[in-house]
Amino acid sequence: MSSAVDARGAQLAELRRRMAAIPARGAELAQVSRRPPEADELRAGVLPVPPALADLLPAGGVPKGAVVAYSGAGSLLTGLLAAVTGEGGYAAVIGLPGFGLLAAAEMGADLGRLAVVADPGPDPVEVAAVLLDGVDLVVLGLAGVSVPPSRTRVLAARARSKGATLVVTGGDWSGPMLRIDSRVAGYSGLGLGRGRLCSIHLEVRVRSRSAPARTGRLDLCPRDGRVEWIATEPGSQRQARPVVEVGRDVAS
Repeated sequence: MSSAVDARGAQLAELRRRMAAIPARGAELAQVSRRPPEADELRAGVLPVPPALADLLPAGGVPKGAVVAYSGAGSLLTGLLAAVTGEGGYAAVIGLPGFGLLAAAEMGADLGRLAVVADPGPDPVEVAAVLLDGVDLVVLGLAGVSVPPSRTRVLAARARSKGATLVVTGGDWSGPMLRIDSRVAGYSGLGLGRGRLCSIHLEVRVRSRSAPARTGRLDLCPRDGRVEWIATEPGSQRQARPVVEVGRDVAS
């Protein structure tokens, strides 16, 4: 038992050491940003997201200092991480061993600004609490666990005080500020067993405490080693083929 506790303490100490090496949140971004001042002011309270997703979110982005509950296609989570690191922020992924670094790079992620903790041990929530001290976005996979409200309140307060955003997925988390759900609605470009995948269609629903629910459809289009996000009207996807395996994310 003592060896397990010691290993746990060593892991957390290493995470804290790595957090201390990260520059102050937003300092580098302020130096390299080329957006006009009024755009910075409008986005001051949110993290960047893929542009096609922005119109579905109440503030045009994911709120800083908030907890977001997510379910559905892994590709949308990857897009969030890519948007944040691609604009100079830092992000971490905890407890998602299937997370694809190649997919993140194709969406524009800066992998040098992305930490991956595939096996966080028996208490991934504690690991997330440490990482909230030093990064802009933490994505936490709960592996089907229901987190007690007493702990969700503590982490929500920590995220708020640090100005960091926590996205939780794959479990039960009470009282998030925002809920995002997605599913793969179809794909284009594949014939009967052959052809090249041209696009994957996602249906996205966003619910928040302060605004009516919003729904939309997004296309993910692989092009020349990159993935482009396109907001589409439902009628423009009539030729999309349905996904055969319900609930499987063919984009991840």
